[in-house]
Parts: sequence; structure tokens; C-alpha cells
Amino acid sequence: MLLIEFARETRLHLEQDRPSHFRIHRNGPPGTFVVFPDGLRVSLPTDQVVLAEDSAAGARVGFGGMSFGGIEGGRLIFHRVRDLLPEEQLSPARSWTMTLEPQWVSSIHVEGRRVWPVVS
Repeated sequence: MLLIEFARETRLHLEQDRPSHFRIHRNGPPGTFVVFPDGLRVSLPTDQVVLAEDSAAGARVGFGGMSFGGIEGGRLIFHRVRDLLPEEQLSPARSWTMTLEPQWVSSIHVEGRRVWPVVS
């Protein structure tokens, strides 16, 4: 599992699934957002989220089927390596890469091992 611990005082906003009289095909699941103290909302790939919790320090989100690709162009890069849901439940417009500003993130762990920031 890829675990991202977000900056202090962040919290999660999980959109509710809204029943509809209309059949919506391949719209994807309701959104998951990290909300920052200044009001900034950053969308996360909800269909890959396996853990979402607010802690005393800030939001923590675990992803399945995602890998940490390092830093490119000053941003943290994450790649979707496999889908967790069946194709018919996913939006065709889903992204394959997630980028985050480093100041938004406190730490990144992969399979329980801290990989960013690197501790020497």
C-alpha cells in the first residue's frame, strides 16, 4: 500500500454517493478531496483509495494499485499501475498520473517503509 500523510491541519472531504433516477454509466465513484487550512481542495483518485482518515496531525490516505515515481519538475509523482475496480465502474476520463506539491505532503510510505522525505 502507498500511504500519503498530508500536511498538518489538512482534512478529508468525501463526497456522498447520490442516488439518481437516471442511469449514469461509467461516471466513477464520488470524489475524495484533501482540504487545506486556506480552503484549497485537492482531488484524489477515489477509485484507488483503500484507507482515508483524518488524524490529529492531518489527513492520511492509502492507495492500492499506485506507485510513487519520485520527484519530477519539483512535484511528487504517483502512477496508477493497476485498477482496483472493474472497468465498467470506472470513468474513462480517470487519470493515470497524480501530482502533488511537496509542501502539501508530510511523508510518503510504501509497504510500511518511509520513502519520502528520505531520512539519512
